[in-house]
Amino acid sequence: MYNIKHSIGVFVTVFFLFFSGKLIAQERIITTGVPFLLITPDARAAGMGEQGVATSADAFSQQWNPSKYVFSEHKSGFGISYTPYLSKLVDDIFLANITYFKKNTNRSAWAMSLKYFSLGDIVLNDLVAGTIIEQGIERPNELTLDFSYSLLLNSKYSMAVAARFIRSDLKISSDLDASSANTMGVDIAGFYKSDLFDFAKKKARLRLGFNISNIGPRLKYDEGGQKNFIPTNLKVGSGLNLNLDSNNKISLNIEFNKLMVPTPVPVINKNTGKVDRYEQPDISFLSGIFESFSDAPDGYTEELKEITWGIGSEYNFQDAFALRAGYFNESLEKGSRRYFTLGTGFSLNFADIDISYLFSTSRVRNPLENTLRFSITFNLDNPQLTDEDG
Repeated sequence: MYNIKHSIGVFVTVFFLFFSGKLIAQERIITTGVPFLLITPDARAAGMGEQGVATSADAFSQQWNPSKYVFSEHKSGFGISYTPYLSKLVDDIFLANITYFKKNTNRSAWAMSLKYFSLGDIVLNDLVAGTIIEQGIERPNELTLDFSYSLLLNSKYSMAVAARFIRSDLKISSDLDASSANTMGVDIAGFYKSDLFDFAKKKARLRLGFNISNIGPRLKYDEGGQKNFIPTNLKVGSGLNLNLDSNNKISLNIEFNKLMVPTPVPVINKNTGKVDRYEQPDISFLSGIFESFSDAPDGYTEELKEITWGIGSEYNFQDAFALRAGYFNESLEKGSRRYFTLGTGFSLNFADIDISYLFSTSRVRNPLENTLRFSITFNLDNPQLTDEDG
């Protein structure tokens, strides 16, 4: 049988190879299970350096900071997005997302979303009398289904919690144990939006946000096999929005991310006494969260290298047309993802359409390089009268 035994290992290894940039034994790159959770699902955020924890509310806030929903100028809406992955190599690997939100009152809102990641088709063949015979096609995939509730604590600050079901089905049917791996994750988020104030002779607004996402048990694919941490992640960001005049607005944003997953530990070769490879430590997810801030072998210097950052801006004309740009940076020793992004958006009577594009500045090829990403938002009501400044 020409198939992939224990294909989970192959798929995860290949995915890490492209997503993290490069996996070299001497480099302590943090890897997790279900890394598709770290792929930006919507084109608006993707166009601003892949950030959204402190930007203005939109339908896709569920993926960044659900506590923003209570500040939305719409009472309800839903968004659909599509992201081709490794599009220069294959045409059947993609990330799709659908998100719906609804404000119950001016103080609370709820949202739910489905995220689906397809790893394409795998053809299973059998060799019979020297002839290869096709036995079927498998479609490994991963998905999440989540629900959030957000509450306005006062006129400027809100918080939210979210629960997420995670399913990873990467095995093929001929494996002895072809069951999927399942776990749960929890998000805790907060958002602050100031009143308008004077800044450089313009009206401005400050936004601050944080989100601790995917807090949950490790994934386990095989009985007795290694458990994989899910990508528990801390996002912290801020944004400054300026009303240039009644028609023109601009926002400047910055965001920092830290994977709350332990740094890989060395495995010593018994024969040579040297480091053979690095792998995840066998500890609980709660211990991993706390240890992730102080377990890097090179101390504080290496801990700082595990923090990624991005900057982005958005220009809006008459709330009908937007231009976006951003930059994302990761340490050369921790994955080497570095790239510029561009994006645009159009508001129609019935929907908002967003498009983004990515230019890699790293020597390591990015799986989303030269790929167009699309998302569309359907606002199910007219905007409420507000002093919102985008």
